[in-house]
Order: sequence, then structure tokens, then C-alpha cells
Amino acid sequence: MAGRTVRNRRTPSRAARAALAATCATLVLAACGSTKDTAASGGGGGGDGTGKVGVILPLLTSPFWQSYNDYVPKMAKSEDVDALKTVNSNSDPSQQITDINNQLNQGVKGLVVAPLDSAAIAAGLDQAERKGVPVVAVDVAPDKGKVAMVVRADNVAYGEKACEYLGKQVGSGKVVQIMGDLASVNGRDRSEAFRSCVKKNYPKLKVLEIPAKWESDTAASKLDTLLNANPDIKGIYMQAGGVYLAPTLQTLKSKGMLKKAGEAGHITIVSNDGIPQEFDAIRKGQIDATVSQPADAYAKYGMYYIKAAMQGKTFQPGPTDHDSEIVKLPSGILEDQLPAPLVTKDNVDDPKLWGNTVK
Repeated sequence: MAGRTVRNRRTPSRAARAALAATCATLVLAACGSTKDTAASGGGGGGDGTGKVGVILPLLTSPFWQSYNDYVPKMAKSEDVDALKTVNSNSDPSQQITDINNQLNQGVKGLVVAPLDSAAIAAGLDQAERKGVPVVAVDVAPDKGKVAMVVRADNVAYGEKACEYLGKQVGSGKVVQIMGDLASVNGRDRSEAFRSCVKKNYPKLKVLEIPAKWESDTAASKLDTLLNANPDIKGIYMQAGGVYLAPTLQTLKSKGMLKKAGEAGHITIVSNDGIPQEFDAIRKGQIDATVSQPADAYAKYGMYYIKAAMQGKTFQPGPTDHDSEIVKLPSGILEDQLPAPLVTKDNVDDPKLWGNTVK
């Protein structure tokens, strides 16, 4: 949001994807990344004869995960999946393994899990595999273990988009990267991609880093200390607006450093998540951009792929019919990389952005 970092995988051009999609149209489902519902179903009980599905959340203290939680029952209904009430692991990787075991003991036939720790989740995946229960991972890819699909956006691209935006807006000087938990492949992907992009493309930027582990209090405390020693900061990259937005803005405000975009002394800020609070902050000129992580699509395709797995369907790398790309990770696991657009003042009011569809 531990082990092997997923390297950057470029999405093909529209022309290339269109050509490949046309090729896929002539092949069976398992040959390409199509998600057309063409295979025969099987199993018994529950939505569409597949059985009950357990859904395990990593936490509910972030507006992003609150939104995902709200989408789950809606998307389960639209995909005809019999999903149980969601379970919150409350930011505790060991509790998440217990939650998985509890769901398995309740007899679920499928699990949709958002892993807290890319390595620790392997114990829960092993439990599910021993019981023959398929798992779909949402948001975070496990380092190892069996999953039917990872539903996730390209987190390397998150770091690169943040780097490109800050690089073009700031050009030179000190920028801060408020990182996520490096035990998560998401935290590592975003951190390494941002760092590498700056080094390669914007050598006049100096990156200062705050390991914050997706914790708002940690981010606020360390940012306060860093600003005391470096009052000439020109840019900030927050890897999770859901937990870092409020403490970052409050810390800047307390120091008299929260200037609107266009004003002298404005610190350029780019974030990740795409929550309504970030959009409001963009409109107010408090931050400049965010990468919209698709909470709605995470819920939708989490349900889609677990239903497919329980019906015995399989997929292969290639373009999908929902503007994404299925790729094979170094671990051999398949990942559906969903679109995650950069949002600025120019497109913040786009009604298609999920952050503009929730209250």
C-alpha cells in the first residue's frame, strides 16, 4: 500500500492495444486478457451458484478504504456475487491472517483480500489453497502464494506521474516524498519509481524522504521535524492522500507555509488516491494534483474475478475489455492493471472520476 518489487510495465499504445484486442477477439477466453463472460459456470450455492465470498479490508481509517467498503456490496450485487459483510483487519497483518482463517472456517467458497503486508499474506493464502478456496488480491500484490488475480493499478506509474508533475512544476530544489509502508509492494513501487525518475530526469531536485507506514500521526510528526530543518521545501509527494492529506495540510498551515497555488511561497503537492477530499483541496489550490486510484473498479473487478475463479475460469496476459492490461508479475501471478489517471485543476470536475460520484 514486502519482498520483490514489481518493475515498471508500460501499457501499449492505443493502436497497439486495439490491434491486440482484435486478435484476442478471435481466441478463447483463456488466451487473452478479455473479461467477457463466456465460459460455462460451475459450483453450487450463493450468487449465480458459486457460493459465499468473504471480503477482507486492510483498514477503515482512510477515506479511500471507506469508499471501497461502500462499493463492495453494490458491486457484489451487480456481479451477482453472494458477499458476506466485510471484515476490517484494522492495519494489523497478523489479524488479517486470523480474519482469513475465520472466513475459511465459515465455509466461504472465495475470498477477496486487500493485503496489508506483501510477504505476511502468504500464510493466509496457503490456508486458502489447502482448503481449495480461490483468492483475489485487491490493491496489493503478494510476494508469493496462490491468487487467481491481483486487481491493482500500476503503482510504479503512480511514482512516475508524481515525479513528472513535480519535476515540471518545480524544476529544482528540495522535494519531500512521504512514503507508505515499505513492507507493502505498493509503498516500495511508488517510492522506488519516484526516486529513480527524479534521479534520471530531474537531477536538480533533491529528494528528502519520510517513511510513514501509512500512518497519519507519523507523517505529521516527521514532516514537522523535516520542515524545521528545511524551510525551503518546494514540493511534496504524498503516497496516500487518504491518510496523509489532512496531517500534511495541517502541518503546513501551523507553520504558515500553506499558500494557495499561484501565490508566492506555494509548495507544489501531488498525492495518490483520488478521494473527494483531495479533489476539494485541488479546487481550493491547497494541493495541485493526485493520481486517482480506482476504488470503484477495485470493488467491481475484485467481485468479477472471484466469481470467475470459483467458476473455474482462467486468464492470460493481454488487453482487457475495460481499458486495462493483464500482466504477469515476476512471481508468476497475474495482475489486472486498472487505469489510474492524473487529476489536476484541469480535469478535477470530470464526472467520470469516482471521487466525484461519492458524497
